Amino acid sequence: MSDSNTTRTTRSDIGVAMFTVADQDAALAFYTEKLGFEVRADMRFGEQGEMRWLEVAPPGSHARLALNPPMGGQPGGGGIGIETADVVAEHRRLSSIGGIDIDPEPMRTPGAPLLFMMRDPDGNNIAVVEAPPAS
Repeated sequence: MSDSNTTRTTRSDIGVAMFTVADQDAALAFYTEKLGFEVRADMRFGEQGEMRWLEVAPPGSHARLALNPPMGGQPGGGGIGIETADVVAEHRRLSSIGGIDIDPEPMRTPGAPLLFMMRDPDGNNIAVVEAPPAS
């Protein structure tokens, strides 16, 4: 749809997805120790430093995942997809670690890539999806 009165966006990328978590330290441990993510930001802010901005990401990822306390309501309920070249090997790796709420096996559905789902301790959904072939 084109509208000559519309100004073109200056946004160029999805850089940060956000999950609400009950305990930032517990979430940090899950994402770094269980999933192998790295810390991208961990800083205090607010007048008395009472708030915390915490970001993690898979090594090499441009996008980051912010782990935030709920701003009203309950934690959890979000979802992201992360890519891997080998879904089966990643499922095997994560299953061997233990302590991760993970689907019993990867699934392939017509029209969708090979994938499996897992959930973080707060109930946020993470789809581990086969990366599309390089073009």
